[in-house]
Amino acid sequence: MNALKSLLMRPSTGSILVLAAILLVVFPLTLDIFRLNLVGKYLTYGFVAIGLVMLWGHAGILSLGQGVFFGLGGYMMAMFLKLEASDPESTKIQSTPGIPDFMDWNQLTELPLWWEPFRSLPFALAAVILVPAILAFVIGFAMFKRRVGGVYFAIITQAVALILTVLIIGQQGYTGGVNGMTDLKTMLGWDIREDGSKLILYYVCAGLLLASILACRWIQSSKLGTLLLAMRDKEDRVRFSGYDVAMFKVFAFVLAAILAAIGGAMFTLQVGFMSPSFVGIVPSIEMVIFAAVGGRMSLVGAVYGALLVNFGKTYFSESFPDLWLFLMAALFIGVTMAFPNGLAGLVESHLKPWWRRRRAQRAEQAERLAAAQASWPEQPESRVPAASAPASAAGAAAPKLPGGISGQRA
Repeated sequence: MNALKSLLMRPSTGSILVLAAILLVVFPLTLDIFRLNLVGKYLTYGFVAIGLVMLWGHAGILSLGQGVFFGLGGYMMAMFLKLEASDPESTKIQSTPGIPDFMDWNQLTELPLWWEPFRSLPFALAAVILVPAILAFVIGFAMFKRRVGGVYFAIITQAVALILTVLIIGQQGYTGGVNGMTDLKTMLGWDIREDGSKLILYYVCAGLLLASILACRWIQSSKLGTLLLAMRDKEDRVRFSGYDVAMFKVFAFVLAAILAAIGGAMFTLQVGFMSPSFVGIVPSIEMVIFAAVGGRMSLVGAVYGALLVNFGKTYFSESFPDLWLFLMAALFIGVTMAFPNGLAGLVESHLKPWWRRRRAQRAEQAERLAAAQASWPEQPESRVPAASAPASAAGAAAPKLPGGISGQRA
């Protein structure tokens, strides 16, 4: 019981509980299903943001290509959903029934061999995790073993994002090209387009996001998290202490890739399509903005940053369709210039000290009041006989006359 109480009294646990209450109670009760589905879409970007907190904030490695892993996770899930939507009955008007429509448009007459395993949901779920993790491991191992870091690593990740985008668009017969994979309707016969399905998927996404935050928080509080911070601040000292710095960097990069891939898979399920527009350089930079606005050292702040930036993106695009890109740029530049540590840094540097001062002032006032009441002497009650009370009152009312005229009456 004491351990549970100490856990609940931690500030980080309190912020996670507040976030959970907002996601699981407030939003479902106050938003309609359309807006709630939008929030679910925004939460998928939260996976990328908390991955960047672990990679950029705690390990000191800036990646500008997280859209690669977000897109890979989304495409792995989309391949399973597309095969289910391309059954012979639904595609009987095609020249080759039983294959995805974009393959038929590109004159393919049979399903490619490497598509066949994605008829299985367990294989697709495993691919969501393993394919991005393997790619991240290969890239990270090749770069970090050669001590490539900083801006050079960021440029390399951008190049990987560009290469993958060109590859997906160029191989349109296998990937759907620039349009991507669309018209994803069911998962194991369950219609994911219905309102009830969208609500369930929202809760699944929010639950996975909260579980990911708790897992990352556990890593931060462990010895591994301490080593990541030490590696970020004094990499040479960690290396000279006998630790393999390159493998720690690879671990952080793979972890961020897995989180981004989970977000991509949930994006595909909630939105119903996946395209290369979520893989390239521009969406990858937007994902860094989420972490920068929310705070690159705060897991919960990164989720708030993803929600805020995407809410602003939706509002500006609806209200100011000609200016929304400039307004988004102004939001990012303004927040990062005014609050270098993001919204979480604003809370830590201003809001929490103000709240502590306010509580201290209230406690001090309460102590002063208690001390004053304790030092104030108790007044004894005057006990005057009832019969003498009118006489004393009359005597007190009669004025005292000067000497020599005391017996005169009018």
